[in-house]
Amino acid sequence: MLQEEIFYILGANKLNNFAEIGIFPFSTSVNKSDRLSIGGCDLRELAETFGTPLYIYDEETIRTMCRNFLNEFKLAYKNTRIEYSTKAFSNLSIIRIMEQEGLDIDVVTGGELAVAIASKFPANRINFHGNNKTTAELNEGLTYDIGTVTLDSFHEIKVLSKIANEKSKKQTVMLRVSPSIDPHTHLLTTTGILDSKFGFSIETGDAEKAIIDVMADDNLHLEGLHFHLGSPIFEVEPYTQAIDYVMKFSASMRDKHGFNLDRFSPGGGFAIDYITNNPSPPISKYANAISTSVRDCCQLYGFNEPELVVEPGRAIVGKAGVALYTVGGIKTIPNVRTYVSVDGGMGDNIRPALYGAEYSVVSVDGPHRKKDTKVTIAGKFCESGDILAKDVLVPTLNTGDLIAIPASGAYCVPMASNYNMQVRPAIVMVKDNIPRLIRRRETYEDLLATNLDVD
Repeated sequence: MLQEEIFYILGANKLNNFAEIGIFPFSTSVNKSDRLSIGGCDLRELAETFGTPLYIYDEETIRTMCRNFLNEFKLAYKNTRIEYSTKAFSNLSIIRIMEQEGLDIDVVTGGELAVAIASKFPANRINFHGNNKTTAELNEGLTYDIGTVTLDSFHEIKVLSKIANEKSKKQTVMLRVSPSIDPHTHLLTTTGILDSKFGFSIETGDAEKAIIDVMADDNLHLEGLHFHLGSPIFEVEPYTQAIDYVMKFSASMRDKHGFNLDRFSPGGGFAIDYITNNPSPPISKYANAISTSVRDCCQLYGFNEPELVVEPGRAIVGKAGVALYTVGGIKTIPNVRTYVSVDGGMGDNIRPALYGAEYSVVSVDGPHRKKDTKVTIAGKFCESGDILAKDVLVPTLNTGDLIAIPASGAYCVPMASNYNMQVRPAIVMVKDNIPRLIRRRETYEDLLATNLDVD
């Protein structure tokens, strides 16, 4: 054995013990070149091969999270289905992994449905969500023979009924209800309160009217109720409060209108770790709290236990993704702030600008080095609010250095834009020392492809 290999093995535990490793993908390590590695792939080598900004997804982490959700929820409540929310990140490779790992999926647009169709995802395991599905989108869903449509408005009830009638189908549906519960998350990602564009409000009586309308419709079969409180939710109490409220309402609808609750979905919103000092609950805590609450309510209100559907999105892919950037200009304002600008920003991750989301920042080279410099990581876009991480401690950074931002696997790539006519980044999947390009970097030709010459 080479001397350097002996040294590396003896020192590996120390090198890998950098503070943020717990929020990186499971396969993350520090290699013998003292650089970050994911899935056995050196991040600097990935940057040299594919360029930056670059999004890196670890296949091992995605599959592990799928299995963990299945195992923990089925252990707590056997009759559970896990439904991946594709809005967190939709890609052919990702959807195929969901199918292989036994997860269902939900989509909220025709575009997300198109990805599912292109990946040949089983139609009966697709649930079409969204608060304003168009006639064309609903028609596409029924043409593909999707399993469930979750209805969100009286307009959708009418449109879907008409389409189902034209296709001589009886479409299985769920109703999204609003339980008026505050999940204690960001206002812009809170969806289960009264003042929300989503769902039929129980409080105003709309939910009851929707149940009456759907049960009377010969083209629709009402299977159950769904609610979604928001995301990310770091507490379990909002789930248990909402479950009791909705199950009590369901019992009232059974007694008044003969409604059967065969399927019940408390949505998703499960949190992940973005920074080291704000840990998220383990999956088991969510699973036990939700399952216990459903069982207790079934006993209290006299229900047979329904099929339980939970909808993780962020919690499946968030930890698996890492954003990689190259440092460009560095500006120090004495006694004020040091700005470290990178070659990406709000164009590929708008969450900090939109929600005030916080991220950790790690140097690709020597990630365990002492963090003794406070900087603000700024993007390259023409907005003062284009900040990825504000006043974070990092090792001394220089132009050309690489930084990695973990927990970037959800709602970064899907919310990316071409602002300033910037091309969107490439995405690679890594596994067993092999990187696989799952989405190429856009080109200027891509940006111009939809332009028409009007002269």
